[in-house]
Amino acid sequence: MPFQFDHLRTLTALVDEGSFEGAAHRLWVSTSAVSQRVRAMEQAAGTVLVRRTAPVGTTPAGDVLLRHARQVVMLDEDTARALRAEGHEHGRVTVPLAVNADSLATWFTLALAAVPEELGAAFEIHREDEQHTTELLRSGTVMGAVTSRPETVQGCSVHPLGALHYRAVCSPDFARRHLRGQDAAALARAPVVNYDRNDELQDRFVRGFVGREPEGPRHYVPATEDFARVVVLGLGWGLVPEHQCTELVAAGRLVELAPAHPVRARLHWQRWNVSSPVLDAVSEAVRAAAAEHLHAPG
Repeated sequence: MPFQFDHLRTLTALVDEGSFEGAAHRLWVSTSAVSQRVRAMEQAAGTVLVRRTAPVGTTPAGDVLLRHARQVVMLDEDTARALRAEGHEHGRVTVPLAVNADSLATWFTLALAAVPEELGAAFEIHREDEQHTTELLRSGTVMGAVTSRPETVQGCSVHPLGALHYRAVCSPDFARRHLRGQDAAALARAPVVNYDRNDELQDRFVRGFVGREPEGPRHYVPATEDFARVVVLGLGWGLVPEHQCTELVAAGRLVELAPAHPVRARLHWQRWNVSSPVLDAVSEAVRAAAAEHLHAPG
């Protein structure tokens, strides 16, 4: 079932751009050429690979081919960069990665900055909950992912990174209004801040600490810095990474609700199990940054 290199590159461009017109613009070909290449791949595979939606998506069979296509394109870019190195004309190798928002805001960008510039990595970051980043890895959307799941995705390798610690905090005024003079059960009824509807940290904390299901009003704030700001302003309580709340607690702008009970999110690094100088360097930088900024799993 041979696939031409141009066809594989077209598939990655189509998924990245989200439309046939966008892929055509990126590849400097006509829209009809993109359509013809997709049809040729589908004929070779004997099944539909691309969902003609907005944005364009892939079928389960398309996910398999997309992963193969990204690996082939990455290896080709690695090779081209190495061949050009003598002339000091460094090409760029696109490296799509998936990472949870709190890691992205606290330590992950330090890893990206540590990747040697001469390797020519161009990063495309997909921000996703750590429970779901492996889905992007499995589909071929990304080459590496920070994830809470230790189970190895097929065709990948996994490395434990450490734990990101969270603290249950709220503003002093919020504590007076909603928690003063009440037992811990009041926390389950108090307004809470969630990152988005996939964020389960606060719910798990309440079940473990209070022993009941949370039932308070919810605010959804899908940005790490804004999440912490909303908690400081007193709209609700929430679990904030230690990196972001330690100074605020020391300054009296936040109070800890359970100092002896930090929430530990254990993180892992999963990447494609292929030989690539760029991906190897990214993995090394991620592990080094995690060792410096994350807690031991404990």
